[in-house]
Amino acid sequence: MHPLLAHKNRLGLYLIAWVLMGVLLAALVKFMANLPWLEALVLALPLTMIYSFMCLPPWYLCREFPLAQTPPAKLALVYVVAAILSSASWLALGKGWSLLLARPDFFPSLAVQYEQVLPLFAGVGLMLFWLSVVGHYLVIAFETVRLNEKQALELQILAHEAELKALRAQIHPHFLFNSLNSISALTTIDPAAARRMCLRLADFLRQSLNLGAQDKISLAQELALAQDFLAIEQIRFGQRLQVAQNIAEESTACEVPPLLLQPLLENAINHGIAHLLEGGTITLEALRNGSYLKLAVQNPCDPERPSPRHAGIGLANVKKRLFTLFGADARVDILENTRHFRIELTLPARM
Repeated sequence: MHPLLAHKNRLGLYLIAWVLMGVLLAALVKFMANLPWLEALVLALPLTMIYSFMCLPPWYLCREFPLAQTPPAKLALVYVVAAILSSASWLALGKGWSLLLARPDFFPSLAVQYEQVLPLFAGVGLMLFWLSVVGHYLVIAFETVRLNEKQALELQILAHEAELKALRAQIHPHFLFNSLNSISALTTIDPAAARRMCLRLADFLRQSLNLGAQDKISLAQELALAQDFLAIEQIRFGQRLQVAQNIAEESTACEVPPLLLQPLLENAINHGIAHLLEGGTITLEALRNGSYLKLAVQNPCDPERPSPRHAGIGLANVKKRLFTLFGADARVDILENTRHFRIELTLPARM
């Protein structure tokens, strides 16, 4: 369908423009044929409005013969022939209209006066047809640019979604590898603990798969997942792993990406608690500060540990996910001293 016919507002503006064109043509007819205003308007305005619809079919010609793919000679031939046919049809309609009005009780001399302005109508008809062709090509160019921008945006969104899915897919294999190794070790040392860990692991995986498929979840749901994860690790480490939480109630309704905290907790355990003979306490904090949500995970660490050469997979994963989702609105800060390692996340607080 023609884009003007598909939108009432555009069609209304188009017709208003043609009404103005009809008034201008009536003024030219009045000047050339020395007609009264009423006769000039009665002759020119209806014909102009009819021609406004006769100038819509070039839309389909413009789509059939794109400027970039059609030789100039062919374009010229097509639009010269089309303009002549369109203008000739319009002149014939004008002749019929003038004869219809040339009644003794209407405008008896209008048919003769129409013959006087026939060259004017012919020239205006050709000019308006070619202007409509130019206008249609401009509309097609604009729509092409807009379509390309839309497709580029859709491709960018798809790329972001694919990247997020790839980053989420890295979480479970890494965690499963460590968990299955722990279960394997517990089966000979403490079979009951191994069984509890299997049940906890199955429940955690079920919940994480359900929530992980969503684009965002509430912080309360994310904290529940984190507690399930820590419960599994407490079976593995026993009294060596303690957990402290400082969660502001107003922060729990904020939305976060699913499985955001698990890589940080896993990092705290594998690079902190696991290297301490006496273990330690992992502290989990959440605070809403104005339009931002601040999350933090802190763990004790061995003061004699070697400095890591690069960030862990989990931390790199979190950084990439936050950057992909929030860009410069999100931040990851690492605070480290000889006894504690702390990761702070800052992201927009959205409900």
